[in-house]
Amino acid sequence: MKVKGGSRFSRRELIGLLSFTLRLMSPSEAKTSIRKWIEEGLLVEEEGELVVVEEKLGEAPDVFEEMLDYVSSQLGWSKEETLEEAERLSERYGNLDVKLLLYLLGLDRGLDMSAFRDRLEL
Repeated sequence: MKVKGGSRFSRRELIGLLSFTLRLMSPSEAKTSIRKWIEEGLLVEEEGELVVVEEKLGEAPDVFEEMLDYVSSQLGWSKEETLEEAERLSERYGNLDVKLLLYLLGLDRGLDMSAFRDRLEL
């Protein structure tokens, strides 16, 4: 995952991103997940920062297409309109992956995005 062009985070930034910006988990769950991801080699600590090991991240099969279909159909928009609106969110949240922008768009529009929460790869 890249936020504002990078894949390096302070521990506090990553907890805030997971808990408050993306609303994926509580701060306590974020701390536990970060410890687990370090143990699994998905994150490494370098110079006081957490660095995402992108080579170890697998791509969830079809989560992007499923989210795009779901959000588009629920909002009554074309896929192109949905992607354009998701990209507009990058002005608010920074340079996030389009899957995360779609997720945030769904939340912002009041959609139940719980089916995708655990499938997003961070």
